[in-house]
Amino acid sequence: MSAVEDFKKFILRGNVVDLAVGVVMGAAFGGVVTALVKDIITPIVSIPGKINFPDLSLTVGGGVIRYGDFLNNLVSFLLISISVFFFIVRPVNWLMERRKTETPVEPETRECPFCISSIPMRATRCAFCTAEVEPAMATPTA
Repeated sequence: MSAVEDFKKFILRGNVVDLAVGVVMGAAFGGVVTALVKDIITPIVSIPGKINFPDLSLTVGGGVIRYGDFLNNLVSFLLISISVFFFIVRPVNWLMERRKTETPVEPETRECPFCISSIPMRATRCAFCTAEVEPAMATPTA
């Protein structure tokens, strides 16, 4: 098999294409959320104090420390994180819970009340301490 054929096989795998789409969509969504936070939410947050975060700076010697820009980025990060959590993670988790179709698996063993060893659910006597125990579930009849 040639390198070109190997590359085609690699590129046309479903998970590579899904990953590429996810990265592109994530970047686009990140841009939208960043614009929302920087252009709308951050100015609203600064209204009560009438301070524009990016304008805040401190000059020491010949250097300018733009702590306002840092605060702006910090607020942006927090608001983006909160937005992603409440508008993406929680709804997706809720939808996944609703779509869950697998039934819970019943345990096959239980603890002996006398020696705390693991015994089968239908056992009537512990194999370790030989104590008589009540079966946890009824024995199926054939």
